[in-house]
Amino acid sequence: MSDYLPLEIQEEIMKRLPVKSLIQFRSVSKPWMSLIDSPDFIKHYSGQQHLLVRYDLDYLYDEPKYVSFVDDDTFPRQKVSPTIPLLVSMLERSSMIGSSHGLLCLFGYYGRDEMAVLWNVSLRKAVAIDVPNVAYQKYETILGFGVCDETCDPKIVKIIYINSQRDIESTFNRQVEVFTSSTGAWRSPYSSNLPRKSIEFHSEQVFVDGFLYWVATDRVTIDGGIQSYNMIISFDITSEKFREINLPDALAHHQPYKLSISKLKESLVVVQSCGEINDRVFCVWMMEDGVPKSFTKIFTICTPGTAVLSVPEFRKSGEPIIQTVDDSCGSHEYVTSLFVYEARSKLISDLGISGWLCSFSVYSYMETLLLLDQPDLTTNDI
Repeated sequence: MSDYLPLEIQEEIMKRLPVKSLIQFRSVSKPWMSLIDSPDFIKHYSGQQHLLVRYDLDYLYDEPKYVSFVDDDTFPRQKVSPTIPLLVSMLERSSMIGSSHGLLCLFGYYGRDEMAVLWNVSLRKAVAIDVPNVAYQKYETILGFGVCDETCDPKIVKIIYINSQRDIESTFNRQVEVFTSSTGAWRSPYSSNLPRKSIEFHSEQVFVDGFLYWVATDRVTIDGGIQSYNMIISFDITSEKFREINLPDALAHHQPYKLSISKLKESLVVVQSCGEINDRVFCVWMMEDGVPKSFTKIFTICTPGTAVLSVPEFRKSGEPIIQTVDDSCGSHEYVTSLFVYEARSKLISDLGISGWLCSFSVYSYMETLLLLDQPDLTTNDI
């Protein structure tokens, strides 16, 4: 191919190939290796879309299981168990933080050390990052993860705040630090407009179109009593500025633990859970055109006769992935399964995965070459 086609045409062909093929092509010739390894090619390459499912088989919290689905017209027939890098499998008490530009971010422990791990599932590569000064007890530490569109630089944001209402008026200032992969160091954010001390973050985050989002609750003291309302906090991954986004009254005054956020076709959505487990209905609200305060309820997930626990993710096509629960087993053996929900027909299709209650995480990711130039080492070379 290289003898007959201009390099520009070869590049366009390669951009349409899966990561596995590109890694093989790097060994064919030096020009191809130079092209595939170039920052410009890595920045503009994006391959197939996938859904990664992580779950536990039982409540004993054995090593998590992972399954990756190709998210195209063949879904869910193409599924594999991905190769787990050592840095991921070694991570103890781990949890998923988020997904961005084909990378997944996890948090956990190597012994007593708090660590984050960036994982490129397609490249089977992971890089671990030391997370210093994680606070506990009356303090809360929240992490967020995203990749800057302009620089393709992965960033982790760490927020430490007081989670006790009676201590909000203390002299403790909210602490925010940002880690950038290119420098390998933590620093203060560019902007100093930190969220107000009265705002409590919820741990779930999502990255959409250059912004990190969290559901948060603001608690204010009025006439000796405490009033609270929900909101969205955004963080611009480029300018590193925080912003408050108001929610419609139906969401602002809903129980915060019954709200979750996700990405649906490159837009932010809030999923509202209503009712009890056996007759639960989920309302999906979308932020229109990225405009804050402009949320519209676009559809409702209703599955009579099926107990739905959560809506952990959406397919590339927009179909929700739902988690159902079977409580017919013993109190410590609740079995949950994943299904795809079809909004028009209200029918559900089984994905063939079952695990222990509350253990499922589902994240959409695309094939990427980010981390190709990174060694499989931590920032401390552990």
